[in-house]
Amino acid sequence: MTASAATPAPPPAPAIVQPAPREVSFGLVAGTVAPGTRRIVVRVDGHVVADRRLRGTRFSLHVDLPPRDVAVGVTAVEAGRSSSSLVRPVFGLPRASEPRRRLGHADGALQRRVTTLGRSYSGTAGVYVQNLTTGAGAAWNAQARFPAASTLKLAIALAVLRASPTTPEPGSWLDARLRAMLGSSDNDAANELEHWLGGSYRVDETIRALGLTNTIMYGGYESERRPQGAVPIPIRTEEQPSFPIGKYTTAWDLARLLREVWLAAGTRGSFPGVVTAPDARYVLFLLAHVSDRGKLDRYLAGRAVVLHKAGWISSARHDNGLVFWRGGVFVATVLTWRGGGADELAGRVARTAYDRFSG
Repeated sequence: MTASAATPAPPPAPAIVQPAPREVSFGLVAGTVAPGTRRIVVRVDGHVVADRRLRGTRFSLHVDLPPRDVAVGVTAVEAGRSSSSLVRPVFGLPRASEPRRRLGHADGALQRRVTTLGRSYSGTAGVYVQNLTTGAGAAWNAQARFPAASTLKLAIALAVLRASPTTPEPGSWLDARLRAMLGSSDNDAANELEHWLGGSYRVDETIRALGLTNTIMYGGYESERRPQGAVPIPIRTEEQPSFPIGKYTTAWDLARLLREVWLAAGTRGSFPGVVTAPDARYVLFLLAHVSDRGKLDRYLAGRAVVLHKAGWISSARHDNGLVFWRGGVFVATVLTWRGGGADELAGRVARTAYDRFSG
């Protein structure tokens, strides 16, 4: 018998279903292994984070991931033999921020602070914030329409993924255009994607399918329960900017758009036929790598991770994002019309909400 014949072959490598490359992950590691596997070992960037006995051929467990790009590896161990699989890059998000649906209710203390910030802005502002883990939130002028600018590039991305049979392959034309449109807010990429769709009306169809009624694309670019005794987050129009007809949206609609992407990223997904779970996790991965900073994240360095899509024109400046910290996640949307210090306002709103929710 030769030495090679005496050495047993390693078992087949594990098949990792979640996480997937170029997606966000809330810490779920799941997949299948070959019959006879006794243990699985999970590593993050080479460091062991879980070592579990296994019965059967399926595994599913949660681990803590750092809020950055990581490599997740799974090793199957069988009678002294082992084999491994590796998935990367994966952008880690806190386990506490795993999607779950909560009906919004007003937080009185936060509402007073947000109202003060909205009223004190020198131009016109629209603000909506909500803790997606608890439902608590606040709003100011959240129903007023503002020029949408580049914030609706997120809606273009969702329409493209809805029309595409699979999540775009790395390096493909669709992947490159989506990364350019969201990562650096490239207008040419947005227009090319709208042309690929066959027109902006396809974006509006997706917007309507998500239940948003106060948002329009208009061409290209240059079972829930509320806590007992709680009141709804106030969605009103306090002051309406006057601007020429074109693409428009509200703080309330943009916040819901991003909230639905987050919800769809969960294990159960949301809005089947509109946004799939893998597509939602892919979009959030792209938003995690947006290069535009200094807005919602302005005063949160070292405290939280912000996944966002901003937009601006000469008279309007906006930001719309998900703010993740160890204890959960909140959505924050700040729209401004004229006035000065729009980025500072976005930063103050996000920091105010973070202090309230994390404290």
